[in-house]
Amino acid sequence: MKLTMNTTFLEDFILPGWHNTLPTLDFKILPDHEARWPPEERGLRRDQVRLMVTHRHNTVITHTRFDQLPTYLKAGDVLVINTSKTIKAAINVHRNDGLKLELHLSTRLADTQWIVELREVTKDDNLPYHQANAGEKMILPGGGEAVLVSSYPGGQGRKRLRIANLKLPMDIDSYLEKYGFPIRYKYVHSSWPIEYYQNVYATEPGSAEMPSAGRAFTPELITRLVAQGIQLAPLHLHTGVASLEEDEKPYDEYYRVPRATADLINCVRSQNGRVIAVGTTVVRAIQTVTGIDGSIKAGEGWTKMVITPATSLTSVDGLLTGLHEPRSSHLSILLALADEENLRQAYQQALQNGYLWHEFGDLHLILP
Repeated sequence: MKLTMNTTFLEDFILPGWHNTLPTLDFKILPDHEARWPPEERGLRRDQVRLMVTHRHNTVITHTRFDQLPTYLKAGDVLVINTSKTIKAAINVHRNDGLKLELHLSTRLADTQWIVELREVTKDDNLPYHQANAGEKMILPGGGEAVLVSSYPGGQGRKRLRIANLKLPMDIDSYLEKYGFPIRYKYVHSSWPIEYYQNVYATEPGSAEMPSAGRAFTPELITRLVAQGIQLAPLHLHTGVASLEEDEKPYDEYYRVPRATADLINCVRSQNGRVIAVGTTVVRAIQTVTGIDGSIKAGEGWTKMVITPATSLTSVDGLLTGLHEPRSSHLSILLALADEENLRQAYQQALQNGYLWHEFGDLHLILP
């Protein structure tokens, strides 16, 4: 299958028309390309998923397995990881007319206020639900309710995301532990426990969906990396829902880059080491705190950073990531890092070689 790419971008991403600025690769993700089950349920360890290794400025492509990652890194490199922990962000709810829906908690705005998404889940589909109105109450299990306040102003098109106030019979952590479950889309054919949606180094709850680029790491593999002289630097970016079916511009997400992480990255770069981001969430967080001179500063808050091919991406040298859908903001970040033709060839080979997409799928390492 031959891929083509259309990359028309506006310089000002605050203007309307974000959906017209997204990159497109001319391909479809067929069912055979979707990771329907975690690798552990396919007879593999986490670190035995496939790994495609490419380079930013040449067309050499290597196909290997993730447990061979140390082969492609070297002493002095630093892997920057997102230690945000996945929460049970999905809740079964129903409208006053009895219609059953799922409420997906995306991003916490205040004590009881969240960015949320309503989805209608049937045997054959799982789609955003647009018919609920502002002021409407959704009935939650255990005597809770969610009152829809308004559409989220950062959305596009039919306003898939909304702001809601939650009224719960207990604190949010206890409530989600009792009534919540991991967000799951139709390509995943079965429900899995929250442990399948956690990275082994996750520490601080807050992500609606797993920062999945780090899922394949195991304690044993991390030990091998550290023994080889490769360092790990943690940060937090709490991810919201990632199912941007209507080409929304990325919305604000909470991040924290510790001083120790900023200092380590700056030190590694001063000694000609390579900074490899584990996931596009890490790129977004680091780029947010990167100065004009390329130095990294500690920081905490809400990032509005939107990374495109027009972005001068000086914060990282490489990226470990999954495989992304056409017209996604994640793919836009890849195009800010890698040459367009290299990326086109990489995705063409991923399709031809049966790589798997989505959170339980295979991985792509982009090196300098």
